[in-house]
Amino acid sequence: MEKYLDIIKNSYSGYWNYLKNEIISINHWDNYFYGLILISLVVWGLEIAFPWRKNQAIFRKDFWLDTFYMFFNFFLLNLIILIALSNVIAEFFNDLLKPVGLSIASFQLFDVDDLPKALGLLIFFLVSDFVQWNTHRLLHRWPWLWNFHKVHHSVKQMGFAAHLRYHWMEPVVYKSLLYIPIAIIGGFDAQDVAIVYFFTIIIGHLNHANLGWDYGILKYVFNNPKMHIWHHAKELPKHVRYGVNYGLTLSLWDYLFKTNYVPYDGTYIELGFEDDETFPKDFMSQELYPLKKK
Repeated sequence: MEKYLDIIKNSYSGYWNYLKNEIISINHWDNYFYGLILISLVVWGLEIAFPWRKNQAIFRKDFWLDTFYMFFNFFLLNLIILIALSNVIAEFFNDLLKPVGLSIASFQLFDVDDLPKALGLLIFFLVSDFVQWNTHRLLHRWPWLWNFHKVHHSVKQMGFAAHLRYHWMEPVVYKSLLYIPIAIIGGFDAQDVAIVYFFTIIIGHLNHANLGWDYGILKYVFNNPKMHIWHHAKELPKHVRYGVNYGLTLSLWDYLFKTNYVPYDGTYIELGFEDDETFPKDFMSQELYPLKKK
């Protein structure tokens, strides 16, 4: 146990130094801190220039709460969990396999460094997105996890920052289930991950933005605002009561596995979930809600 605590401590201290450097230094393109700010400003500008819901304020309901969530989750939580949890899981599985003379590397199917860069990134992206699509379905199907996921679905007016409103438990689930498939592929460096990460942030921001876009024929490949708003619909038919349109970046999985649902233009549909009027409205209460809910 002490070894794992040391891994977490070292991951946190290393990340703190990394974050300070990200804020101070802007001389590299894969700077997550300023990258998130730039993407957010661009998508917010698109919302202002091409609003889908004309009557929605620029500073919509919960705009500042979602902005806080965005920075808290992306920097103080998500990336820490990504680093610390990945390091702990890697050590845990290696410890399990050590008695039989194996390690996680023993199960690596291939090294993406042996592939053309574009193909390697495509495989990494497809595997990541498919695992996350299945994890997202799990968050809706399992009541215990749904109580955590309610934080994200408590959004009542969609805007770009709603993308990163989620409970701290969600990245724990996502990163845990994603680790082994990615480890089996193996061979990714930091810049490979950054390319995919920035792309998914852009699509995720657009999905939640006040924009009436569906990308034409590409709607069958990429998730989009007109499709994703139905994922947040408060009322759904009984045959899809567990949710629809689970895609994070790709809509492809929903069309392949018949979980797609866009019955009509959902510009002004009500968002949320049953009894959401009793759901906490402030950050701390939302974070504590799943711990109090039976």
